[in-house]
Amino acid sequence: MLDLRFYHGKKVLVTGHTGFKGTWLCAALVQAGAEVTGYALEPPTVPSVFELAGMEKRMRSIIGDIRDLAHIKAVFEEVKPQIVIHMAAQPLVRESYKNPVYTYEANVMGTVHVLECVRMCGSVRSFVNVTTDKVYLNREWEWGYRENDELNGFDPYSNSKSCSELVTGCYKNSFFTDREGGSAPAVSTVRAGNVIGGGDFAADRIVPDCVRAAMEGREIIVRNPYSVRPYQHVLEAAAVYLMIAQKQYEDVRYAGSYNVGPDDMDCFTTGELVTLFCDKWRSVTGRKVIWKNIYDGGPHEANFLKLDHSKLKAVFGWRPVWNLNCAMDKLVEWTAAYQKEEDIYRVMCRQMDDFGCETC
Repeated sequence: MLDLRFYHGKKVLVTGHTGFKGTWLCAALVQAGAEVTGYALEPPTVPSVFELAGMEKRMRSIIGDIRDLAHIKAVFEEVKPQIVIHMAAQPLVRESYKNPVYTYEANVMGTVHVLECVRMCGSVRSFVNVTTDKVYLNREWEWGYRENDELNGFDPYSNSKSCSELVTGCYKNSFFTDREGGSAPAVSTVRAGNVIGGGDFAADRIVPDCVRAAMEGREIIVRNPYSVRPYQHVLEAAAVYLMIAQKQYEDVRYAGSYNVGPDDMDCFTTGELVTLFCDKWRSVTGRKVIWKNIYDGGPHEANFLKLDHSKLKAVFGWRPVWNLNCAMDKLVEWTAAYQKEEDIYRVMCRQMDDFGCETC
């Protein structure tokens, strides 16, 4: 059970709100009765779950570039948020090889800009920076990385997120430890594994690629079926972000760095993941879909990556709600509803209810 009643009436600013994860997180906050403001670029895909769910009518949506310090500073000054969740980023590994400068500008200086606004805005009591499981120096270990392992991502995306972590730590140590009157904001970073769920239309991601191919009646092309990744439903990650933001708001001792990911049983190879999708798709829609291995040797990506989230369990008593089998059910259910042109916001609310989001 995720109790979101804490958020009723709270002023929450979410960067990256027009993206896949941002939309799901904002939908949960809207359901909880929070005063939600989002700051992001236009939705990154067409179609987009943000537009399909009609989120621009349910919250305050401000279109802006995280690299524009003056603009986002003006937004902070006007909104005076109590809680800030930073999700805006250039999120794709392959895109980071094509546009490394933009990736660093968005992911490093974007974080600097948000933290500078938090520093200058006295209203913020809780700040969460959402990064990635790829921040760690990947040694291809068979055990999960812990929060105190070395940060040194290999590719420009992963490395920029490692830098974002370091920037956050610097601001925390330099500016947020000794505000007069004990009013310094609590600051955490959260490193999440791969998330899946309805409404992810991003390019160059395996599950969206599966969905597109299945809807179009094509075979699924898999460029590396042997890489191992932790997979979880998007609501698992969003729930943890909101839990940490709340707990550290109430008690600064909860602030820190946390991994969030599935249990070991849900660390699948890409090939196993795609096979599970094909089985679920056929079960729900009655239509067969197959996949083909065309490993292309592309740019470097880790073959094995897993997080240890024992700290999250020990500190908060947290446990995953949905395993991968259930998460895939929800993804295919959402996609089938989308194909039938159902009310997407209602579908998302229904799935949040199934997850156990208590909002009133």
